[in-house]
Amino acid sequence: MDYLIEFFTALYDLSNAMAPYILFGLFFAGVLHELVPETLVTKHLGKESISSVIKSTIFGIPLPVCSCGVIPLATSIKKSGASKGATLSFLISTPITGVDSILATYGMFGWIFTLYRIFTSMVIAMVAGILTNIFDKEDEVKPMTFARGKKSFSLAPLSSQEDSEESSCCSTKASSCCSSTEHKAKFSLKKAFTYAFGTLLSDIAKPLLWGLLIGALITIAIPQNLSDILIEYSWLSYIIVIAIAIPMYVCATASLPIAAALMLSGVSAGAAFVFLSAGPATNTVTIGVVKKMLGTKSLYIYLSSISIGSVAFGLGLDYVFSISDIDPSSLVHMHEEAGLIAIISSVILWAYILYYSLKPIFSKKA
Repeated sequence: MDYLIEFFTALYDLSNAMAPYILFGLFFAGVLHELVPETLVTKHLGKESISSVIKSTIFGIPLPVCSCGVIPLATSIKKSGASKGATLSFLISTPITGVDSILATYGMFGWIFTLYRIFTSMVIAMVAGILTNIFDKEDEVKPMTFARGKKSFSLAPLSSQEDSEESSCCSTKASSCCSSTEHKAKFSLKKAFTYAFGTLLSDIAKPLLWGLLIGALITIAIPQNLSDILIEYSWLSYIIVIAIAIPMYVCATASLPIAAALMLSGVSAGAAFVFLSAGPATNTVTIGVVKKMLGTKSLYIYLSSISIGSVAFGLGLDYVFSISDIDPSSLVHMHEEAGLIAIISSVILWAYILYYSLKPIFSKKA
């Protein structure tokens, strides 16, 4: 019974922590979908190239969006035509940094940590994106071929038929046709909401549900005396931190006090950095969405890039401090927060999640 109470308490806390950011991310994605033409996304992020990965990484760096808020944004740019690599690099670079997190990192750890965190998040995101474009290419839709006697004919995919119709239309002198395809319709707040809380949220409702449940289970399974374990087994501290950080939900800004507490308790700066890097970039919810949206190969690239990259750069940071006279714990300052908006957001999010998750069951019965 005690474990059940602990589980629901953890689920309540986790939902309150994530819900405002997910709802904000959905709304922001809906607004972006209305304002930014899909052709622009396809043009800059659609190709399986290094440039598209670099562009999506740089675009994601300053956005004040966490690892759950980035889900709807990434889903949106993927639906708009972004390649798998560009989508994955955006998914990684965005939650690790952000204007709010960059400023908070500087205030809590100083400029060395801040610049190192920005640089490493860019490198990890770009490597993951490039590897995805190389090893997990987009599936090409081949035309279907039919035979009729000695003759054969093929049907091209609908999208290519539409493209040819569109190009043939615009090759004519009918300017009204061209203007309708080149110019995006006026901004509509209603359409933004419909896209955000209809199309996008329905796509990620089930992964969100399972992610929240599994995340709550993991939260109650993590030992309270974590810092003692990490100090006692310092040679394993990186692996232990990775194992905890990857499934756990923590946003870029909220991860700072945890990393600071670890450093103050004697854990190495590198191990604390691993938590700062891997914690915000992943969680059980994002893992589920990445698998559904990009596939199993991309998920493996996503997790391995973050794991290996975080540990490698954690070791690098420890080396930097070892050859300097700086004591990492001397850089640390602390603070924390909570609120009513989080509870309201959580209720709204759960209402949507349950609606979209149970809708197929009731529609089958009907």
